[in-house]
Amino acid sequence: MPFVPVTRLRVRSWRYLPGFLAQSLGVLVQAKFARGNLSAAVLRDLDLAFWTRTIWFDETTMRAFMPSGMHRRVMPRLLDWCDEAAVVHWLAEPPPWSEAHRRLQADGRTSKVKFPFPLPRTR
Repeated sequence: MPFVPVTRLRVRSWRYLPGFLAQSLGVLVQAKFARGNLSAAVLRDLDLAFWTRTIWFDETTMRAFMPSGMHRRVMPRLLDWCDEAAVVHWLAEPPPWSEAHRRLQADGRTSKVKFPFPLPRTR
């Protein structure tokens, strides 16, 4: 059964958007060609928020991708660029975005950011 991580990141300012978009595009291309990747997609949401949904053959291949290449270089920058970050994983067929949103709200875990938004958002 595939391993499906879904992330939601919110860029904290328009100032960081160009770097975030350029670097994220590099990570998306890297993911699409990574060993064990079955699919990689991005969804732009309101208020500078972006979703990713990748589908991997298994958790091991996803974990091998994480510390490599562009992904490894971008992850530390997200601490400064984003004021919200969350991820949820599951073993299942790829979910539609609406189900990914519901699961992230219900079961997701927040990721560390240096400048968190002061109040939880509802989107």
